[in-house]
Amino acid sequence: MHLEVDSSLSLIYTQNMKSAVRLGVVGLISTLFGVLHADLSPEAFRYLMKELQAPEKTGWRSIPWKTSLLEAQRIGARQRKPLFIWAMDGHPLGCT
Repeated sequence: MHLEVDSSLSLIYTQNMKSAVRLGVVGLISTLFGVLHADLSPEAFRYLMKELQAPEKTGWRSIPWKTSLLEAQRIGARQRKPLFIWAMDGHPLGCT
């Protein structure tokens, strides 16, 4: 069981890191060269949008995430399942 969880987490981490690197590269390019203004062609926009989308078949997309703690508690109690709470403070890309 632990091996399956570890490999799944490793895969999710790898995919998230790739997405973060892509986003960082696009951010750097847009900052350095001013790509995100009127000179951005429709083809370039479509290309960037396609590159920045998360793959459809990722583990985290199959989880029925809830944004309401009370709703999650009710569902967890009804299904006799624990809650996983992801909480952070600060900027979402900084994880401070």
